[in-house]
This record gives sequence, structure tokens and C-alpha cells, in this order.
Amino acid sequence: MGEKPQQIDVPAPVSDVRVELRVISREEHGISRKNISQAALRVLYRLHEAGYAAYLVGGAVRDLMLGGHPKDFDIATNATPEQVRGLFRNCRLIGRRFRLAHVVYGQEIVEVATFRGTGDDGTGDRHLVDGRIVRDNVYGSIEEDAVRRDFRINALYYNIADFSVRDYVGGVEDLKKRELHLIGDPEQRYREDPVRMLRAIRLSAKLGFKIDPSAAEPMRQMGEYLAEAAPARLFDESLKMFLGGDGAKSFRELERSGLMQFVFPGLAESLANDTDRRVHNLIDAGLASTDERIEADKSVTPAFLFALLLWEPVRRRANELFEQGGDIAHAWTRAMHQIVNEQTARVAVPRRFSVVMEEIWALQPRFEQRIKKRVFRLLAHPRFRAAYDFFALRAKADPELAELAQWWLAAQELPHEELATLLSANGPMPTVSTKTAASPAAKKRRRRRRKSGAKAGEPTQDESGPA
Repeated sequence: MGEKPQQIDVPAPVSDVRVELRVISREEHGISRKNISQAALRVLYRLHEAGYAAYLVGGAVRDLMLGGHPKDFDIATNATPEQVRGLFRNCRLIGRRFRLAHVVYGQEIVEVATFRGTGDDGTGDRHLVDGRIVRDNVYGSIEEDAVRRDFRINALYYNIADFSVRDYVGGVEDLKKRELHLIGDPEQRYREDPVRMLRAIRLSAKLGFKIDPSAAEPMRQMGEYLAEAAPARLFDESLKMFLGGDGAKSFRELERSGLMQFVFPGLAESLANDTDRRVHNLIDAGLASTDERIEADKSVTPAFLFALLLWEPVRRRANELFEQGGDIAHAWTRAMHQIVNEQTARVAVPRRFSVVMEEIWALQPRFEQRIKKRVFRLLAHPRFRAAYDFFALRAKADPELAELAQWWLAAQELPHEELATLLSANGPMPTVSTKTAASPAAKKRRRRRRKSGAKAGEPTQDESGPA
């Protein structure tokens, strides 16, 4: 395919990577500019017209060649960040670890990176700690930039000058084989940036690609390096894994890889003792629901996600504290704070989400209380809907909770006066379908309580806002 491969020499420290340029013409690769955002095209053309090299690069090229429709478009160029800023008034420079230019068009941000170099003659800005790259602003050629990228399928460059795709390390072949290969020695690349292990899992789940054994096997031994990654980066990567539309697959891949214990240690322990698969069933149901919401373009929230992932560790800790003596409510409060603090030391869950998580958890025991005053107090709680959605998920995984979940679903549909009468008389709760069909007041009440598009009992995740 394309021109005959051209062997290219690349300076150390990645001289062991075989670099051969293959140029795939516009007739062969199938990428259409119609599937590239207008903002990205404007940046590419402006750089090209100013005399700079301009390439669409990374995941966007990969996904376009696979027939997908990427939402994010990154650009690589030989222009420095300062030169890029000189071309665009709507540009800002960001980053200390990697200096980048962000060109802003309305709601869209086009990220522009200068070609990364492999060597440093002392004039650049590169800093390593124990083999990890903590700052890297050394610039070089496109060939050097290609071998600096993580996976071969992410080192494909769409050239706006002639609309060809340039492949330096065999990314096109990997796309055909549906395989993930790291560029260079896997252990060295993981040591440089341990988050690459999580990225491999995410890409494998998203694309349905097999991780090459050379990249998969070191993970169990090198998982401890994730403790050296910034907790904020692990939070961002967790969102990409679980709120990208392939959360259920990503969870299974993460557990299979042996890395779960290094990212979610409390959850890993719960899964290891999950003999009846109740924990697996809960998380499978929750992530499947989240994937469905993303597919339907509905909102999701990190608060609901982390409440799901950490529920079993909290429940186990609360039981342990209660058995040591004391009040059950106090045990729950202590358990929630302890688990959140332990987890945020690994994955930096922002406070605005952890507060909501704790509220969802704290309301769970109250669903077991069907005393009139407490029922109305719970229904009036501002976090009731998110808490009920979470309880409904628990009922999917635990059949013993099914009747209780149905009771609360019916309670939400009833007018206040009718519910009060039934609770006072200990009368049976009407079925949801009967009451919904019979009562216009109930329908009006539902429209006020839920956003458009949400079904009764469906995990809306809207109580905390979108992710």
C-alpha cells in the first residue's frame, strides 16, 4: 500500500525502534474531510499556508481510518507553541509537562502540539525522575515525534498538504490485525508513563483490539508504578475508561489485567471475595446502564460512577465498624469518610463529586424504613432521585431488594394525600402501571421530578449534573 517503505534513522533513546515511512494516498486510506471538524481544518490550512508542516494525528486519524467519527482532533506541527499563538488570536498556551497550544472555536478546542524530539542537547526542557518523564518540551522532527507516541496505531499522520496518511512505525498494519503494540520497549515506556497501562486497557475495550502479549505481560509486575502517577491524571483516565461509552468492557479488562488493585484497592479486595458475584452483578448493571445513557446522548456524572465502584468497600467497612460496637449511623459515616479518603489518595475524586457520593450512600439504609414521616422526609430530600436510582441498581443485582425498589417506585407516582392515607392504614401499594394510567396528577408530578427523556426507575444520574 502506498510508496515503498523508506528506512529512517532516529536518534537515541529510541534508536531500537524500526522507523519506515509508508505513505498511503488519499485514494487508499478512505479518510474524508467531511468527517473532520471545520475548526480542525481551519487550523490545518492556516498552518500550511504559513509555511509550517500540519498534520492531523493520533486517535482522530486512527478512528477515521476505522470508519468512526471522532469528536476530538489533535494536530502536530513543526511550529513552536509561540509561533502557533502568533497565527491565531483565539489561541492560548497551556501545560508545564507538555507545552501545548489550544485554538478555541466556540465550544471546540483544537489541540496543537509541536513535534517532540527524542534527544536533548541541553537546550531543551526535559526532566526525568526515576525514568518517568515529568516535563518534556524538547522539539524535533516528525520521525522523532512518531516514535515518541505510545501505540503504533496512534502514530498515524494525516497530511493536509496532499491528503495522504504517513505511517512511520506500522500503525496501519496494526489496524488491519486489530492489535495494540507499544512503540519501543514496553517496560521502558510504562516506566516513562505508567498511565499508558490504563490507556492500553481503555483502547482495547473501545476498539475491540487485542493487546499484544509484549505489552500485556509486564502490567502485573509494573502495576505498582501507578502509585507514582498523579492522582488527578488517574481520575481523568478513570473517566475516559468508564464514561466513554465502553465502561462495562473497560471494567472487565481492568480486572483481567491485574491492575484493579493499584487503582481501586478497596474494590479489588471486594471483587476477590465476591463468591456469589453480587458485587460483579451490581457493577455490570451500573456500567451497562451508563453505557446505554452515553449511547443515547444522555448525561452521566462521575459522582454516580464512583458511588457505584466504591459502594461495596463502604458497605463492608460500615459492617466492620458496626460489629466493633457503636451506632450504625456513625459506622456508616466513618466508613464513607475512610473509603473516600483512601481512594482519593490514589484517584483524586474532586470534592464536588465525593460529597454527592456520600449523600447517595447515606440515603441507602433509609429505603428500608417505610414509616410515614420518614417516607415523606426521604421523598423530599434533594438527592432522593439519585439515591433511588442507585437503590434500583442494587435491586437488579440483589433480588431480595426487588420488592422494596418496586414499593418506592410506586410511592413516587402517588399524590401526597393518597400515599399518606395508604401509609396510615398500612394498605397495599398500587402497581406502578395502574396508577400511572389512572392519575393525570401522577404524570404531572413525574414531569416535575425528572428531566425529559428519563424513564421511571432508570438511573438518570442527573441529580449531580453532567460529567
